[in-house]
Amino acid sequence: MATSDLSVGEMAARAGVPVSTLHYYEAEGLIESWRTAANHRRYDRSELRRIAIVRVALTVGVPLKEVKAVLDQVPRGKAVGKADWARAAEPWAVMLEEKIALLTRMRDQMGYCIGCGCLSLEACPLYNPDDRLAENGPGPRRWTGAEEERA
Repeated sequence: MATSDLSVGEMAARAGVPVSTLHYYEAEGLIESWRTAANHRRYDRSELRRIAIVRVALTVGVPLKEVKAVLDQVPRGKAVGKADWARAAEPWAVMLEEKIALLTRMRDQMGYCIGCGCLSLEACPLYNPDDRLAENGPGPRRWTGAEEERA
C-alpha cells in the first residue's frame, strides 16, 4: 500500500461524500480505483481533486457529461499541474460566462414578475403583450436569450 492510497471509507470521509457517490463517480468514469489482493477498493489521493471538481461543477449547474469531458482531458498517472487543469477547463469559460449572464438577468428581472401580481405570464402587458414571444417558441425566451430567434 502506497502512502497516498485511501480506502473507500477514507476517501469518502476526506472528500465529504457518501461511499455510494464514489461508486457512482467511478461507474461514470470520473474517478478511478483499483483492488488490493484482498479485493478492497483503493483510491489514490490525487482522485480527491477530481471529486472536488465534480462537486463544484455540479453545484454551479455544469452537466455531468460536460464534467466528464473536461476530466477526460486531465492526464492520469503523472503529476497534474496548473497548466493541465487550465487547458482542460478552457471549454467551460464561455459556458460559465453565459450562465453568469443568465443568472444576472434572472436576478435583475425576477422581482418584476413576482412583485407584479398580475399572475398572467401569457398576457403580461409589460413584458409580453399579446403573448408575442410565443411566436419564437416555447420556454422562457427573454431569460435564455432566445427572444429574437424568429424576429
